[in-house]
Amino acid sequence: TPSSPSSWGSQSNKVCGLCGNFNGNVADDLTTKWNSLVTNPIEFGNSWKSTIACSDVKDQAFPCERNPYCLSWAQRKCSMMKNTLFEACHKKVDPMPYYDACVQEACACDMEGKYLGFCTAVAVYAEACNKAGVCIHWRNPELCPVFCDYYDDPGECSWHYKPCGIMTSKTCSDHHIGKKFSEVLEGAFKHYFNFISLVI
Repeated sequence: TPSSPSSWGSQSNKVCGLCGNFNGNVADDLTTKWNSLVTNPIEFGNSWKSTIACSDVKDQAFPCERNPYCLSWAQRKCSMMKNTLFEACHKKVDPMPYYDACVQEACACDMEGKYLGFCTAVAVYAEACNKAGVCIHWRNPELCPVFCDYYDDPGECSWHYKPCGIMTSKTCSDHHIGKKFSEVLEGAFKHYFNFISLVI
């Protein structure tokens, strides 16, 4: 992670909108289209509407408030991040913010949405653990499976899922200074190569 805005490249302090201004200071990310800092996320979001014809959002309803019947399912499923499966990561990455986000995502509660939100939220925590140096093997055929064999040609068996595979690729600057970008990522890997071809 870059340590100062000056090391972030040419876009630092040159962007604005719903994703903030990319200056490294989260305290000023809720700056409206009219350059005023607000504390209300609804007011902030409404200021960035692309057309006045769109009506303003009046209140913020979280998924678990809209679908309270999904809350216990979401809490039960997401609790895996707080249990022994992820225990090796707990001292390096606090699971609670990820758990809370997972519960909200899983409360989407339509059949496809709740699994998509749940699986994505757990994958985000696993990625944070991975970046902290802890590889978690959490997926299995019954829990958020990844079917890498989908990418195999008929009769071929070369794509395999890895929770912490190594991707090494040249950067744009490699031509000039000889550096390589290397990252540990979850995804589908060709078993005979040492680089990732598809990131899940």
